[in-house]
Amino acid sequence: MARMVQVAVAGDVTEAEELQEILRNAGIESTLEAQGPDDPLTVLVPEDSIEAAQDAIEALSEPDDLIAEP
Repeated sequence: MARMVQVAVAGDVTEAEELQEILRNAGIESTLEAQGPDDPLTVLVPEDSIEAAQDAIEALSEPDDLIAEP
């Protein structure tokens, strides 16, 4: 089994689940981890999928944050 590495940190469960859905749609397995009940959730992916996971998250998250050129 590949070593799991952090790809993102989610502020809440809803955000973490959205990130997992993005990764699932890209064919990348992921797990969530928190150190304590009030800590942010860390999204983990297999080490060999880190670049694909980062690309998927960047491409599909928060399109409203992108600034269109005139």
